[in-house]
Amino acid sequence: MTLRCLFVDFDSFFASVEQHDAPHLRGRPVAVIPVASTTTCCIAASKEAKRDFGIKTGTGVAEALERCPDIALQIARPARYVRVHHQFLEAIQTCIPHGKAASVDEVPCWLIGRERQRDNAETIARNIKRALRDIGFGDSLTCSIGIAPNKFLAKTASDMNKPDGLTVIEQADLPHALHELELRDLCGIGPSMEARLRRAGIDSVEQLCASTRDQLRHAWGSIEGERFWLQLRGFELPERETQRASVGHSHVLGPELRDVAGMRSVLFKLLAKAAMRLRDEELLAGGMAIRIRFVGMDARFERDLRFAPLDDTPALLRLLGRHLQGLERAAADKRWNQKRHPPLSVAVTLVDLSPRTAICGELMAERRRAKAASALLDKVNGKYGNSALYLGSMAKAIDKDAAPMRIPFQQIPKPALEEETGLHGIEQAPTNAADLLQVRMNQFKVLAEKTHRERDAKRHRPSGAAGWGAAPATQNSPQPSLF
Repeated sequence: MTLRCLFVDFDSFFASVEQHDAPHLRGRPVAVIPVASTTTCCIAASKEAKRDFGIKTGTGVAEALERCPDIALQIARPARYVRVHHQFLEAIQTCIPHGKAASVDEVPCWLIGRERQRDNAETIARNIKRALRDIGFGDSLTCSIGIAPNKFLAKTASDMNKPDGLTVIEQADLPHALHELELRDLCGIGPSMEARLRRAGIDSVEQLCASTRDQLRHAWGSIEGERFWLQLRGFELPERETQRASVGHSHVLGPELRDVAGMRSVLFKLLAKAAMRLRDEELLAGGMAIRIRFVGMDARFERDLRFAPLDDTPALLRLLGRHLQGLERAAADKRWNQKRHPPLSVAVTLVDLSPRTAICGELMAERRRAKAASALLDKVNGKYGNSALYLGSMAKAIDKDAAPMRIPFQQIPKPALEEETGLHGIEQAPTNAADLLQVRMNQFKVLAEKTHRERDAKRHRPSGAAGWGAAPATQNSPQPSLF
């Protein structure tokens, strides 16, 4: 009885939810995107888009449209995906107690006693598939299940027979059951790790499995290589306790927000959301990283701030506003042509986190008022929906529905903290011909905008502005260094 983990992976989860909610999308290639722009990428793709056109998570929207001009682009609805996620967890619970969800579309379940016998484990897997169909989703939403001696191998098995698959890897099947996989098929091996393995003379999974513990430790440059060696052989390793290192958000700006005012408003909204998450987790931040990218420029605006630990929104927003002033002056003085090189994406991250209990209470009256204001914001928004109450500096972002709730990898967001409901409504999928026409008009608009930018980039050289950090210059780029 070598089977210890049953791993459930919801197939093309976001796209499948969109197809279930909009029957006219079923059987069609669908891609879920964060914002209506060709400068972003697909965060999910339907089974049809993957199978017939090779479109997958991370494929650029422009490339997806080139491969499949008829693809349906759906704006992501994270709150809806989280609700379906919890429905699925309840259905799985009727078949077997599950562990902590690995992500919004992945759920590990632990097998005990007779459940570890192959026939019984496969019966549980089939019961899970039936339970998901019986809660009202029919065949719209399916799952692939892997069963193996540990979670790492069970997750790997869940990807080996998609969609709607069931794959079992027993101890006796190792390692040859893995030999046909590519290095990147294994969790934990990305582009950079693959390159390091190849430099170490490991070009295939078969060679990886045949390597010694010392060879993998050397290839990884840490004990993580030994952990990988053990997991390939079916050992179940204890989960490593990790402490949150940062809290942050990023957003690709829509065309209507690609100016100084729009950029500033979205950054303020992102920081306010991050600060609310910080307080919810009872943490303080001692630093902030600000990042802004621009259309047609290699250089980025970068700031890394350090300050005494705090968690209140007003103080954090004042710090952010102060460090954006140089960029705003550059736009006002025409040293930065924001029409030629508008802001494209923004990100703000709170770092140097510590427990709130690490410091005593505030002594200054102004600081106490700021913390009281933050507590009031949290209380109102927790009751009526995020951004029901907000600061005026965020108004433009709120009006344009910018920076909505997102679903990060390896984490399930809390709708109570991030879903914008109540006073501002919720985003819904197109349900009639007029809405669908508007979606297509938006797609045409962003394609036309992309073409215009590419033509403009050929006619003009980038111009500089004081106060920006520069990316390393490349031989093919005339972009000067900006400081």
